[in-house]
Amino acid sequence: MAELGEPRFRALQIWQWIWQRNVTDFEAMTNVSKATRARLADIAECRLPEVVTVQTAGDGTEKLLLRLVDGAMVETVIIPSEAQDGSIRIAQCLSSQVGCAMGCTFCSTGGMGFVRNMTAGEILSQVLLARKRLGDNRPDHPIIRNLVFMGMGEPLLNLREVTRALTMLHHDKGLDFSPRRITVSTCGIEKGLRELGDSGLAFLAISLHAPNQALRSRIMPKAARWPLEDLMTALASYPLKTRERITFEYLLLGGVNDSPDHARELARLIHRTLGPERAKLNLIAYNPSQVPGKDAAPYAAPTPETILAFEKILWDKNITAILRKSKGQDIKAACGQLCVSHTSGAHTPCAPGSGNPGAQGTC
Repeated sequence: MAELGEPRFRALQIWQWIWQRNVTDFEAMTNVSKATRARLADIAECRLPEVVTVQTAGDGTEKLLLRLVDGAMVETVIIPSEAQDGSIRIAQCLSSQVGCAMGCTFCSTGGMGFVRNMTAGEILSQVLLARKRLGDNRPDHPIIRNLVFMGMGEPLLNLREVTRALTMLHHDKGLDFSPRRITVSTCGIEKGLRELGDSGLAFLAISLHAPNQALRSRIMPKAARWPLEDLMTALASYPLKTRERITFEYLLLGGVNDSPDHARELARLIHRTLGPERAKLNLIAYNPSQVPGKDAAPYAAPTPETILAFEKILWDKNITAILRKSKGQDIKAACGQLCVSHTSGAHTPCAPGSGNPGAQGTC
């Protein structure tokens, strides 16, 4: 605005049109002069990604396949739930990269490879698109209540743009999200972990999935390059707010990491390094899905009896463990299943122009 010779307050007006009123058409910004709107239209644009595909599950979960300006594909998931007062609250799962470089053996996104980082604008455009779809234009009482960076990519490998996006999400003249309503999930990247904690911009979730280094190296080989003991030591000094705890995500893989011995080892790991008062566990039952380059799903689902036994052992050891309710299974809303089915076996990364969508990692 300064370069256009406009007063400083004009920048705030446009900012509020975009982030509070969900308006991306300059012509609709009616408290800006017609001449300024015309100049803006000549030199700039607010372009949202193209919605290529929308899939809706029986439980109301929606998965949006988005095409970015260069043709790259990413996904975002809109997840409804009913609050205690009967109202509907929405969580949204966000992607931070096109593809992923971590290569976790259970994740279709990891099997696709890494294409590029997303910009802060591309990350935030997922929120704008979801708000438009939901008719959510009430900054004082938004429908989307929680954001989770659990989609495509490893957020800490794109820390600069993720941090920019988080800062903009918190802006009190914009979406005004509390840090307590945003979670950033990482498989454990040494560089950037402390920076995220010191920023105070989001809660932390760690994709753990194994109680020891040997098993983690087998199922998450790249993440395990940072030894588990070193990761846990770093987490022991991770800055937490009052009543805040570190969330660990643990994907139960049938016959791999779901035995009673694994549960007891996991409890010992938490007690030894953090203490139960600083940690909680989200248990996730693996839903078999094809990974690019594989003829069949690499793992089996755990049995219901195994899941309950695993959970009980953790509670008996004073570890808060919550079995996460599976959402959107009928639309393949988790673990990259949509990608594999959509590409019909064409296991190439969702590169610009490839026509292949991204995939959800841990949402």
